[in-house]
Amino acid sequence: MPYNKVFTACTLCLSISAFSYTSAVFSQNISGKIVNQQNKPISGALVEINGNQQKVITNEQGLFTISNLTAGKIELHTSAKNYAHKNQYITINQDDISGLNIRLSPSVMEVFDVYATPLHTSTIESALPVNVIAGDELKLKQASTLGETLKNEVGVHSSFYGSVASSPIIRGLDGPRVLITQNGLDAGDASRVGADHAVASETSTATQIEVLRGPATLFYGSGAIGGVVNIVDNRVPTSTDMLGEWLLQYNDVANEKQGSFSIQTGNDSVAVHLDGFWRDASDYQLPKGFEVPEEEHEEHEEEQGSHLVTNSLSNSASKSSGFTLGSSVLFDQGFIGFSYGKIKRDYGIPGHDHHEEEHEEEGNDLGTAAEMKQDRLQVLSEVNFSTGFIKQLITRFAYTDYQHQEIEDGLVGTTFSNESFEMKVDLHHQEYLGWQGAWTLHFKNSDFKAIGEEAFAPPSNTDSFAIAWLEEKHFGDLLLQLGARIERVTIDANDTTIGFPDHDHAHDDEQVSFVQQNFNPFSTSLGLVWDYQAGYNLGLSLAVSQRAPSAAELFSFGPHIGTGTFEVGAMFELSQEDDEIHVELSPQDIEVETSYSVDLTWRKFEGDFGFVASAFYNHVKDYYYQQDTGLQFKDEHADEHDEEGLPILIYQQGDVNMYGLEAEFVYQISNPIKVKIFGDYIKAELASSGESIGSEKNSSLPRIPPMRIGASLNYQGNSFDSEISANHYFKQNDIASLETSTAAYSLIDFNYNYYLDGMSFRDSDMVLYIKGNNLTDEVAHVHSSFLKEFAPLPGRNFSIGVRGSF
Repeated sequence: MPYNKVFTACTLCLSISAFSYTSAVFSQNISGKIVNQQNKPISGALVEINGNQQKVITNEQGLFTISNLTAGKIELHTSAKNYAHKNQYITINQDDISGLNIRLSPSVMEVFDVYATPLHTSTIESALPVNVIAGDELKLKQASTLGETLKNEVGVHSSFYGSVASSPIIRGLDGPRVLITQNGLDAGDASRVGADHAVASETSTATQIEVLRGPATLFYGSGAIGGVVNIVDNRVPTSTDMLGEWLLQYNDVANEKQGSFSIQTGNDSVAVHLDGFWRDASDYQLPKGFEVPEEEHEEHEEEQGSHLVTNSLSNSASKSSGFTLGSSVLFDQGFIGFSYGKIKRDYGIPGHDHHEEEHEEEGNDLGTAAEMKQDRLQVLSEVNFSTGFIKQLITRFAYTDYQHQEIEDGLVGTTFSNESFEMKVDLHHQEYLGWQGAWTLHFKNSDFKAIGEEAFAPPSNTDSFAIAWLEEKHFGDLLLQLGARIERVTIDANDTTIGFPDHDHAHDDEQVSFVQQNFNPFSTSLGLVWDYQAGYNLGLSLAVSQRAPSAAELFSFGPHIGTGTFEVGAMFELSQEDDEIHVELSPQDIEVETSYSVDLTWRKFEGDFGFVASAFYNHVKDYYYQQDTGLQFKDEHADEHDEEGLPILIYQQGDVNMYGLEAEFVYQISNPIKVKIFGDYIKAELASSGESIGSEKNSSLPRIPPMRIGASLNYQGNSFDSEISANHYFKQNDIASLETSTAAYSLIDFNYNYYLDGMSFRDSDMVLYIKGNNLTDEVAHVHSSFLKEFAPLPGRNFSIGVRGSF
């Protein structure tokens, strides 16, 4: 990747920041008091101004002061725990403003600001539903993988790959349709092309994780047509305040030990951040009632001589570590900073035993492992202008060097690498006729390679450049949000060899060359948020979103052992003559996916009872999916007595209908007792499909999560809190070809936190805790997992730990 681009981008940010720093004059102050409905002061409330780095916390009397402001109209945001957010516009003249009295309404719903969107919004101000977990809730839900951390959020499930790799599934979509970002920039790993590839982001050092459910293409491009998961951290610090967090934890199900820390400090105008984590886990224990699948038992029966017994999932151990160093220069109008992070993760790959017989004969270890490492450089800056049409300039830059090696018998079998460069520039304009908005320029380059015996896709280079425009305006109680985005995506793939062995196991390989693929996805949306009554609102989102296919969807041709299939990309077409399979380049045009979506959200967010309920419908034209051809691929070394090989799947395009319901209800029964009930349901089926080779068409899409309902009871004491929860997953009978139904199951979990020295929840700086998961030792097969038959969720397990903050 060209480092001169990195240097140029950083120099540009520094130049802009230096210019802005010397051009402003500030003088006015705002002061006031934050109170509740009984006019009592609220301490610890956060008061901030949109487009200004200053953030102040109210004291015990609820008082605050914000200094050095320019004359003009500002948007003041006020938030506090257990209270609804409040936004108001204030016009600053030549004199200071004092004596403001801001009254907040109580709310049982947790309300968070969302950093994943260019325009300021919170979880109750978005036309689309947004999940946010932060603080103690994030620490309690934090798991070794991102998917497992988020799996209990409304509308979110997990691809669970035996605990070593797991990605979030949003409304039934994952892979190249769900973007994983870190501080708004692509994670830059290989998790979007393989279920056995771990996400190269760590949640133990995150401050907040945001999930945008539904199309987020306006903000992030076509790779976010199904949603976005944004991991927010303080890698690039924006404050010199002394802050720190640390955690130590042990879990018995895999003898897992982990630790993490994060510290921020500074002096005058320079802020520094340092964080790190370490985790080591063995193979995890399976539920006692789990029975090995019949086919697995038959493979080992002759060797064992009796029923195959196993207490743990083989090859599910992992070890990971990482650190980040960041620093920023702060000035009156903003900041500029950088961070460098390194992460390393070594883990087994369950079910990756395609060379099992060969290894058994040689007496070698059967395990296949992965060694993943990533280096990531980020440069972030924010500059606020006091005069002129441009109000704020935000730049984000990331360079990522990712590598993932699969190791067999101590030798590297396949190497995956992704070197990526991304830059995003947001230009916010001053309010004009009540409209607030921003333009976004977004460039991304990804140089992806897969080299080795399991390289199912040729090396490719993907470039994308986009321009987006977002605007919003309040019309009384109605907020109108408009947006549009146009992209240019180009994909170049290396020449590759294609061909299948015939009945004599001889290859008739052919070298093929690909022409550059060019796409111009366009997306637009209209959003409405209507505060029709105090504490209630309705959100409506209408969107047309387009997605360019990924390189893997176009050019794949080879065995993908992680999914247990032989994948063929949309650039090819297959035919069968006698016992021979023929492959050639397809003459059909490659189209972008086009999604037409409607999302309706109803919220109540004030008082002791609150809820968020959503209904959505999504019609996707030219959806890329894998069609079962009914054909099997055998390795050329196999003989006629071997079992069937890998099923051959080919990417085709067809129209898809997806719709569902999501709801969450929260009731504060009394001051210490709170109840939460939630549920979600999704249906996804093909409205039409391409021609099938040798198999019948099935209307359901594969690995769609089943319907789910859950409930939790929380008790908050003076020096402790506890929670017990239950989640029920219904039987999934809506299945695609090659799938089997998945039985229903229920999971019961609990957690208990003790705040040392009897301190209150807000003032505590050290917490002892214990967590229990799957208390009934339920055998739970995750329908969305490629390994669901022989890799159920872990059995009954307990975690104990201590965490602190200062």
